[in-house]
Amino acid sequence: MAEKRSRLPYPAALSELMTAVFHGTPAGNRLREGKIWLVWDKAVGKQIANRARPVYFRDGTLTVAVSSAPWMQQLTFLKKGIMEKLNSMLGEEIVRDIYLKAGTTDRKVKKTAPEKLPKRELTPGEKQKIAKQTDFVNDPELRQSLQELLEKHVADK
Repeated sequence: MAEKRSRLPYPAALSELMTAVFHGTPAGNRLREGKIWLVWDKAVGKQIANRARPVYFRDGTLTVAVSSAPWMQQLTFLKKGIMEKLNSMLGEEIVRDIYLKAGTTDRKVKKTAPEKLPKRELTPGEKQKIAKQTDFVNDPELRQSLQELLEKHVADK
């Protein structure tokens, strides 16, 4: 009787692949920090999420726009609990402080086209470095996409 084949694993989520590829790099850190926006509503609850939105993160400090002064005062008292909940949901201590500022909490995105800047040409050294960094990727299509992403990132600096 033939042996039963083991079950194949499900395809990995793109976010998991990107985290693995960029682990230990500045881009990997940005991916980890970006999860704050994904867990915010669940971490603070619907009532607070409707009145406060994360707008910026830098060096462990999360800047949150708050809709009114009374809510800003209330959130001042809740900052420690919010940080603990966020870090718990993120699985590590990313948020070390929360800075509250008056601002809009409207979730609608303005549909204005960003200003196009002329794209600078990469130097041969930059191209070689990118090719070397993506050399380990076996899938040619994935390697090409990753190279284009890195080239765009380097060109935008």
